[in-house]
Amino acid sequence: MKERGLLIVLSGPSGVGKGTVRKALFSQTDIKLHYSISMTTRKPREGEVDGVDYFFKSREEFESLIAQSKLLEWAEFVGNYYGTPVDYVEKTLQEGKDVFLEIEVQGAMQVRKAFPEGLFIFLMPPSLTELENRITTRGTESNEVINNRMNAARQEIEMMNAYDYVVENDEVELACERIKAIVTAEHCRRDRIANRYRKMLEVE
Repeated sequence: MKERGLLIVLSGPSGVGKGTVRKALFSQTDIKLHYSISMTTRKPREGEVDGVDYFFKSREEFESLIAQSKLLEWAEFVGNYYGTPVDYVEKTLQEGKDVFLEIEVQGAMQVRKAFPEGLFIFLMPPSLTELENRITTRGTESNEVINNRMNAARQEIEMMNAYDYVVENDEVELACERIKAIVTAEHCRRDRIANRYRKMLEVE
């Protein structure tokens, strides 16, 4: 029987750069993580591709999946739904592969309840001023939406205590290296690998 994979959850306030860090991480040739694409009802941003960055769904489609319990987690954030398809995650973990989720804070709390053994990483901005600059320079949101996102970000940062690790996103490449170091360390944790070595001793 294969050792079960590790569920890695990257989360943090809106605008902190979760998507940018995830793309940079997965562009590296030594990465062996399997990205679980989230679903959302928000409109695609310029350059985003359906089935690559997100599965873009209508509200009706999304609510149907909620009713069928086909989502590991879901949340409504600034007027849009976000969620994670459950079947892909469970299948990949059972195959012994690590699954990487990049999700909003509300969703991460749901995953925490369903998968308490997961690895939860909170991505932090260097400062709230820098976070506001990042949201503003997107050029895709109105002032009202920006204010809503900043208010939500302050509330989300207060939920940091629910995570195992905090990574500052001061520079994308540095953030990626910190995440990789955390994943390597988690795979070496005694409580994750003890059963494998007990079985080895039993065989001998």
